Parts: sequence; structure tokens; C-alpha cells
Amino acid sequence: MSALQQYIDLYNEHRQLVNGHAPQALNDLRPAALEALQGATLPAKGSEDYEATDLDAIFAPDYGVNMNRIQFQADQLASFSCDVPNLSTCLYFFHNDIFVPGRTARMNPDNPVVVESMVEAQQRHPELLKKYLGTLADLSKPEVALNTLLAQDGLFVYIPKGVTAEKTIQVVNIFNASQPLMAVRRVLVVADEDAHVRILTCDHTQNPDGQYLSSQVIEIVALKGATVDYYDMEESTSGTARVSSLFVDQQEGSNVLVDGITLLNGTTRNDFYVQVNGENAETHLLGMAIEGGTQHVDNHTYIGHNAPRCKSNEMFKYVVNDNAVGAFAGKILVKPDCPRVEAYQGNRNICAAPTAKMYTKPQLEIYTDDVKCSHGAAVGQLDDEALFYMRTRGISEDQARHLLMQAFVADVIEGVRLEALKDRLYHLTEKRFSGTLSLCGVCGSTDCSKHDKIK
Repeated sequence: MSALQQYIDLYNEHRQLVNGHAPQALNDLRPAALEALQGATLPAKGSEDYEATDLDAIFAPDYGVNMNRIQFQADQLASFSCDVPNLSTCLYFFHNDIFVPGRTARMNPDNPVVVESMVEAQQRHPELLKKYLGTLADLSKPEVALNTLLAQDGLFVYIPKGVTAEKTIQVVNIFNASQPLMAVRRVLVVADEDAHVRILTCDHTQNPDGQYLSSQVIEIVALKGATVDYYDMEESTSGTARVSSLFVDQQEGSNVLVDGITLLNGTTRNDFYVQVNGENAETHLLGMAIEGGTQHVDNHTYIGHNAPRCKSNEMFKYVVNDNAVGAFAGKILVKPDCPRVEAYQGNRNICAAPTAKMYTKPQLEIYTDDVKCSHGAAVGQLDDEALFYMRTRGISEDQARHLLMQAFVADVIEGVRLEALKDRLYHLTEKRFSGTLSLCGVCGSTDCSKHDKIK
């Protein structure tokens, strides 16, 4: 049985159960998802845009799916290795794939920002859910269609016209089941005209010995003049796999920043699809991965400039050590009749060991005149002359390497528009390079030696 077919059969067997727990807006999407999956296969390693990642192998294990919506216990207070000092947030959780408000979930009652489960949104805001859910997610991609087929609930964020969410919305995704489990998570963010919102998501695994798979689809709609910051931090375990697809629709004058940060993980595949559909829109797409051991991080990006006079700035950086594998494939497309576009794409990588592997594939397609566009990629090692210079000044080799690697990722961190989060990321990356960023705050372990050190 194929990796995909086992989950299609699971849905067909429990169709009434899945639909009975879900909002109607999700159920309305399932027939098209099921049709898209007929005869489909998950891409295997070596196929186009999947040189380093085997999605079929990621989904192949017989993960359980929480069809009965069982409430697993989770220690919310233990999940704060990602806590950001001096940053006031409205806090929410996904316990595996069940949405749960946290201790500071509610905003000021006078603020009309909506943050609720999709089941709640079906009751309170059915017209918004019906209008936007599923409009961006591409069902021709089997991993997206499978998520659409199995999702039973999700997170809905809506910022009304002209409203600013005064607090950052923080969502902590926790894995804590005792058995192998696939969590199917769905997120929809709609920022109405001239609305402003900042969202921080963090992935954590509380059972370091567990085998888990996160399947998630995020849709972000930024209407005219809206500003959306979406930060995504992953600190999980070697037994945690993640397949994430993020879709963005930008309208006239909107400003969207998406920042994907992988500090600890097992196998990760992130897809980012941005459609710039309005004039004078601005896009910032950033990413960073620090890998050791046998970690695997694959980021695939697409930015489509479908309107004139827009800007995009994209930068992804990797530090890859030991037997880890990094991969980046990015494409920027400027369509015809879209002059005055400025688009920049960069991918810079350090292989800190001869056994580390990095795949990179930058692409730029331009079908109009009067544009400013560039792209490039580089894979290298730390500067021996800089290391020697620092050693002659009394700095140990390990410390010198850590300082150079910290400086290497600094410009990605500088792209963060939340000062408190920026400071926290400098601290977390410093700990990651020195090998002291363990999951102690998540799993309770005091043995930091089991976590990979970037030498």
C-alpha cells in the first residue's frame, strides 16, 4: 500500500466521524481534495524540486490520526524554551492537532480581532470562513490535498478593516502523544484593508522518544494596505517530521513578512508560495536553518509578481554540520506587463563538515522590461584566515567558529521586525551553535549532551 493510499482508506473508513467533528467550510473542501488524490503519488527523492526530500518516505510510517478528537494532556508551562522576554502575547496552543486557548489568550474585549478555532468560526463568522478557507491552498499538491482531506479543525485569525492587533498572537504547537501520531493542522489568517497583525508560531515536542509527523497548511490573505508578520520557529526532536505548506495572497499596498527558522528538528519540508497580486505590495521572505547530526531541512519557495511596481526581498541561510542535509529551491517569477518590479533572492550556506550536504537551486524568470532583479546562491566553509586571526587574539577555536557562524546568520535575524524576538533569536542561535540549546524547557531533560553541537 502506498503512503498516500493508507490515509485515503483511513478517511473513507471514518468519513462520518471526520466530517462530524469538522466545520462545514472544511467539509465542503473534501470532495475536491479526494478527487485530486485519485491516482496521485507523493513526490519521491530525486523528482523535480524534491532532489533531497522524499515525501513518500516521510508519510510512509503508519502514524495514527486522532479521529476521535481525544484530548491529550500537555504541560503548557513546559513549552517555553521559546518564551520571549518583554513580548506581550495572546497565547494559544495546538495540543497535537486540537486547538486550545492559553492562559493569556484573550485580547482587550474592545479589540475586535478574531482568534478562534474553525469550529467556533463556523458558528460566529461562517461567511468569512466560507469566503476565504481553501481559496489559496493548491490541491494539485498531494500533501496539501491530504491535509485538506483529514483536517478536522484549525485556527482562524481575522483582523477587521483598519484594526491593529495590539498584542502578538503566539501559537505553540505541541507533540506529546505516547504513540506515533500525525497531527493535521490548518491555519487561516485574513488581514482586512489597512489591518495589522503579528503572529509567532513555535513547534515543540514534549516526548523526545516519540515519532511524530506534522502536516500543516497555512493560508494568509493580506488585503489592500494590510501588514502581516508571520514568524515560524521549529524546536522539535530527531523523531519529529514536518511537512508545511504556506500560501500568501497580497493585494495592493500590502506588506507581508514571513520568517521560517529551524533550530532543532528531524526531517522538515517547508513550502512557501507567495502571490503578489496588487501594485506597490512589499514582500519579505526570510529563512534560517542550523543543522547537525542527521537533521534534514528543505525549504522550497515561490514568489509570483503578478502586478507592477512591487518589491520582494528573499534570503535563506543554512549552517549544516555532521551528516545533516540542507536543501533550498527558490523561484521568482515576474509576469508580462509588470514593470518596475524589484525582486532579490539569495541563498547562502556553510557546510561545517565534509560529510554535510547542501542542495541549492535558485531560479529567476522575467517576462517584462524595466525591472531590477537578481538572484544567487553560494556554498562554502568558514573563512580560515578569519579563524586564524581570532585564534591569534586568544579566542579558542570553538568560540571563534561560533562567533563567525553567529555573524553569518545575523542579517536574517536582523530582518525580524519584533525587537524582543530579534534579541531572543540571537540568544537561541548562540546556544544552538554552542550545543546548549536543548529541549530541557520542553521535555524536562537536563542532559544537553544528546543534542547536536555545531562544531
